[in-house]
Amino acid sequence: MDFNVNEINRLIKERRSVYPQMFNGEVIDKEIVEQILENANWAPTHRITEPWRFTVFSGKGLEKLATFQAELYKELSGENFDQKKYDKLKLKPTQCSHVISIGVSPSDKVPEVEDIEAVACAVQNMYLTARAYGIGAYWGSGGVTYKKEANSFFGLRENDTLLGFFFMGYPKVDFPKGNRKPITDKVTWVEE
Repeated sequence: MDFNVNEINRLIKERRSVYPQMFNGEVIDKEIVEQILENANWAPTHRITEPWRFTVFSGKGLEKLATFQAELYKELSGENFDQKKYDKLKLKPTQCSHVISIGVSPSDKVPEVEDIEAVACAVQNMYLTARAYGIGAYWGSGGVTYKKEANSFFGLRENDTLLGFFFMGYPKVDFPKGNRKPITDKVTWVEE
């Protein structure tokens, strides 16, 4: 075998979401972020549409992201404005080393859902690569996610969709332990 299957199995089982408030403030090397994105680029994609679109925020870019999303939320929320939500949107990116916006640019070659599924596979590759480097990560879909008014800020076209953000940083705590119900509860075998 070309790969250590036990290590791959362990990596998959130890992948966890680690939230920005759990990051220690250490900055991730740019080369590691580039490798995370390179591995995202190798996700399966039907008809090779490669529909993922990413914008990386770091340094002062994190503050630009925080301000943009908080102000857009304020503009769009009208009488439903919630100061706590606004404050959270202003804070969360600044707790990270890097934030990567996740977009899908649908093609006309496959149903849109297949392009969205391809992006989800790309994000899984990002999660696994981040975990292999000891980096905490979290795919969040709150705030301005799905808001067409946000598209241009993230370099997305009108028919593209912002699917959320990949928050990254080194954890100040151990990676959380996970649990799953047995796979046998979720699989039916048809053998005859």
